[in-house]
Amino acid sequence: MNTQYKLNITFFLFLAFSSFKATAQISMDSSMTIKEYSNLDEALKTPEKVYRLNLSNQQFKMPPDTIWSRFTNLEYLSFKNDHLTTLPIGIGYLKKLKVLDLSGNDFKILPQSFSNLENLTELFLNDEKKMDIDKSLLVIENLPGLKILHLENDNLKKIPKNLLHFKNLQTLYLNNNKFKQLPIDLKLLKNLNYLDLHDNKFRLNNQGFKNQDFGIKIRF
Repeated sequence: MNTQYKLNITFFLFLAFSSFKATAQISMDSSMTIKEYSNLDEALKTPEKVYRLNLSNQQFKMPPDTIWSRFTNLEYLSFKNDHLTTLPIGIGYLKKLKVLDLSGNDFKILPQSFSNLENLTELFLNDEKKMDIDKSLLVIENLPGLKILHLENDNLKKIPKNLLHFKNLQTLYLNNNKFKQLPIDLKLLKNLNYLDLHDNKFRLNNQGFKNQDFGIKIRF
């Protein structure tokens, strides 16, 4: 085997190993970022490495508000079906939070600190029979990044007036409520392009849906 051939083989093996190492590193990094924690005590051991925290369907004692500031990279947080009567004010510290699921709880109003969640993109407020929706919406109506809002199964009979102030909202879920007619006021939401109204108890009026000139994709 000549020297040039040996050099070529060595160079090929070096490239192959380097490529494998890089791929393995990328794969490892990706798996780290998508790991979902479901235990708060475990997550608090390395809070800066926690990107997803799912505390759904749990009964636990809420820690001091100051601990939330330690989750500097948290992007997803769920308290779904925890039946919380109050929400931690410290959630307002989560500057990188993008998705927040508060469905199935017993609180009455969102804390004022939630107005600081400037990167929040999607918020779930489903199954909130005790929540004062108008007062809660007032807290978050100016969040610049909020594009998707879930108000499903909230016993709504009409559009909350403060909902009409959500100028950046693009997707709205109002399914499983008690609307008796198409909520025409939603045309004021100029950026809204998808509306879910299925499982409500109404029929379109005699003019027909096309005459409403909504310009929004609607699921009935």
